[in-house]
Amino acid sequence: MKTFGLIGYPLEHSFSGKYFAEKFEKENIEDCEYRLFPLENIQEFENLKKQEIAGLNVTIPYKEQIIPFLDKLDEHAAAIGAVNVVQFKDGETKGFNSDYFGFKNSLLKFLPTDFNSKALILGSGGASKAIKKVLEDINIPFSVVSRKEGYDLTYTDLNQNPEIIKENKLIINTTPLGTYPDIENKPSIPYTLLTGYHNLYDLVYNPAETAFMKAGKKQGAQVMNGLEMLIGQAEKSWEIWNK
Repeated sequence: MKTFGLIGYPLEHSFSGKYFAEKFEKENIEDCEYRLFPLENIQEFENLKKQEIAGLNVTIPYKEQIIPFLDKLDEHAAAIGAVNVVQFKDGETKGFNSDYFGFKNSLLKFLPTDFNSKALILGSGGASKAIKKVLEDINIPFSVVSRKEGYDLTYTDLNQNPEIIKENKLIINTTPLGTYPDIENKPSIPYTLLTGYHNLYDLVYNPAETAFMKAGKKQGAQVMNGLEMLIGQAEKSWEIWNK
C-alpha cells in the first residue's frame, strides 16, 4: 500500500483528501491511500519521515517552515521560497511547488487576453509566494498588501488612496479570510471603487463564492475562486510523486 498525504494544521476541511480518494476510485488506482497528518509543530515531520510515505502535500502554516527539514529543493520551489509537495525517493526528500503551475494555468484562462494592468496581492504568507513568481513570469507588475510591516502597501493605504484600486485591475486574495466556516469575512479593501474592468481571484475555494467575490460581483467585477488552481496543483503533485 502506497501512502500519500497532507501535512498542515488544522486540517478539518481538506480538499486534497477528498480529491485523491475520488481520483483513486475513478481511475481504478489500487493499493494507494491518502491520509491527513495534522502536525501541531513542524518538528513532528521528522517522525513522519521515518514512516513509509510515498509523497506529501504541504499546506498552511508549513509551506515555508518545512524547507530546512528537506534534503533537496526543486529549482522552482527554491526560487519561490515555499514548498507544497514533498517527493520521497531513494531515501531522500525533495520539495516542489505545484501551486505555481495550478495558479498560472487558471489565471491565464481567467484574465482577458488584452489584460494590461497591474495587480495587488492581498497577503504575504506562504501562499502568496507562488503567486508572485507567476506574475513575474507573465510580466504583470504587482504590489503586495499586508498587515505586516516591510511590504509594498498596507490595507490602510488602499482605503486612503483611491488611485491604488483604480490602477490595479487584478486583485488576488491569498489570505484565508472568508474560508468556511468564517464565510462573512473578507479582506479590508474599498470594494465600492471596483468596476467592471476589475478581476478578483480568490485562492479560497470553500465556499465556492466567497464574501470577497460577492463584493466584487456587486460592483461588476469578474471573479474566480481557487478550485481550478487546487485541481491543477493536485494533478501536478501526482505527476511529481510518480516521476
